Amino acid sequence: MGLHVFLYGARVSTTLTPVRVPSPARPAPRRRTRVLALPEARWALASTVAFLAALALDLGGLPWWAYGLLYVVAYVTGGWEPALEGLRALRGRTLDVDLLMIVAALGAAAIGQVRDGALLIVIFATSGALEALATARTADSVRGLLDLAPSMATRVTEHGEEPIPTSELAVGDVLLIRPGERIGADGRVVEGASEADQATITGEPLPVAKGPGDEVFAGTLNGTGVLRVRVERDPADSVIARIVTLVEEASRTKAPTQLFIEKVEQWYALGMVIATLAVFGVPLIFGADLTDALLRAMTFMIVASPCAVVLATMPPLLSAIANAGRHGVLVKSAVAMERLGEVDAVALDKTGTLTEGTPEVSAVRPLPGSGLTPDALLALAAAAEHPSEHPLGRAVVRAARERGLRIADARDFVAVPGRGVTAVVGGRVIGVGRAGDPVTGSVDLSPDADADATGVPGTEDGDTVVLVTGDGVPLGTLALTDRLRPHAPATTAALAALTGTAPVLLTGDNARAAARVAEATGLVDVRADLLPEGKVDAVRQLQDAGRKVLFVGDGVNDAPALAAAHSGIAMGRAGSDLALETADAVVVRDELATVPSVVRLSRAARRLVVQNLVIAGTFITGLVLWDLLGHLPLPLGVAGHEGSTVLVGLNGLRLLRESAWRSGQAPFQGTRG
Repeated sequence: MGLHVFLYGARVSTTLTPVRVPSPARPAPRRRTRVLALPEARWALASTVAFLAALALDLGGLPWWAYGLLYVVAYVTGGWEPALEGLRALRGRTLDVDLLMIVAALGAAAIGQVRDGALLIVIFATSGALEALATARTADSVRGLLDLAPSMATRVTEHGEEPIPTSELAVGDVLLIRPGERIGADGRVVEGASEADQATITGEPLPVAKGPGDEVFAGTLNGTGVLRVRVERDPADSVIARIVTLVEEASRTKAPTQLFIEKVEQWYALGMVIATLAVFGVPLIFGADLTDALLRAMTFMIVASPCAVVLATMPPLLSAIANAGRHGVLVKSAVAMERLGEVDAVALDKTGTLTEGTPEVSAVRPLPGSGLTPDALLALAAAAEHPSEHPLGRAVVRAARERGLRIADARDFVAVPGRGVTAVVGGRVIGVGRAGDPVTGSVDLSPDADADATGVPGTEDGDTVVLVTGDGVPLGTLALTDRLRPHAPATTAALAALTGTAPVLLTGDNARAAARVAEATGLVDVRADLLPEGKVDAVRQLQDAGRKVLFVGDGVNDAPALAAAHSGIAMGRAGSDLALETADAVVVRDELATVPSVVRLSRAARRLVVQNLVIAGTFITGLVLWDLLGHLPLPLGVAGHEGSTVLVGLNGLRLLRESAWRSGQAPFQGTRG
């Protein structure tokens, strides 16, 4: 609390859209800590209300008895807790700024500056509430991740099926996973066919086909088929549990910075106490009047107070936060805004970050001899896929509608989990699925296939290719790809210019898909097929080389890397709950072009912080020297102290201007704010 909270901040969590999973597998909403459920927040609110009421009556010219009690309430409600903590620290031979500023506030009241003292109390109470809220919300986020894994599973035994808590599962148990259920443990499929939505673990945008021998992860969502899965890891060692551990460990790596700030506080607090006692005691030794000595000491306490330094730091950072918020970037705290300007390397997730995480039809290719045009082939596929809820099927139907094609009625619809669909359209059985699967038959779609003979270029570009058949005869292919976000190439170029090096692409998706996105965005360093710990390792490698890394991601699988990085930004619209909580900033509108803009804004804020600290330091030094070497009248000392605060505040407010944001958006002319 106190000085270090204002200078270096605390993460203030923000409740945003939670992870969306289909019913009935959607976990129960987890309970979030409400602001007023925290005692620190309630005391801060009471202190602020009492201070504002007293201030209104005070400025209105009413007598002291009309508002004095309200000032007392502001002092007591906002100051008792930091005072108590400060006394406990003092008992342990530790002196912090909290106790020192409480003494300063009481000293101000002792010489008649009750209003200034009450303002100090309100500032400290508010900072304590923010710190408590950040701690509570972070704990909520980590606990909420565990809710992704179901609490119960169905175990297959010699006597049939039995429900069992997932915490009691053992390696070797066989689980029955029904359609729409979440998988209860990491394991391997021993029987059945389905598809699993494992975006929360690997970041892959599309469900992955699962059959005998394939690995599955706890917390991922089963599709339309039935699976039997043999448990291969203890639930406490599952990938989802390791993500929780990684987030906690990465968050703790930031503690040394906090310890350094506390050491600075110790020296500052000790210096002020010694100096104040000297200002009071030395004149008494030489026969000075007691009242005059006390007045000089209290004046010294006020003009040497770090409030000017605190407020010199906050206005530019808060102005930058407000400006970024107007343009769709939620920066959670002053420390987050400050740290964004320090980054000199960037790592980017692929799915949901550089891409939208939504498949779209990128090519329609009728096979020679089919007699179909591309539109006719797409219309047949859309008619067969229309009843399907699979993301690929929805993409095909969406593409047909965007082209204005008529989608015919289909009957006898059948979906084969992880394979494709069949339906009768216009008297023909239309199949849409992977080549070689039961619904489509055998056609070579490998990268080595003869494109001239088949009309299929293969999948070397990372697209997902499906085959459309009519009565078992191949008719053509559809290529689907994850759509690149607007301005993604310009964003990567701007980030490279800001940091002096091109961003690194970190993804859990396959290498071909990663290479396609890298080529489109001008990235060279590409690392694919990464689980969450792989992304963390990559971030730490960069940081071990002396870089301050900004990681941009969106999924639960990105949360450990967001926590491990020097700064983290999450894409908000499709971002997972934990990623949003872990990140330092959230791009609420999903406009990727705002990422370099907010980094530039942070750097501007850091420059103003330095300016303000110089201004504040100059005023404090001048007033202290005046008080020590001459006779500084108390009203003039208060005026100088408050004047420096106003000056640095107005200087910081310059970042509220629209021009401050536009100056950071030069590469994106025409981009909506």
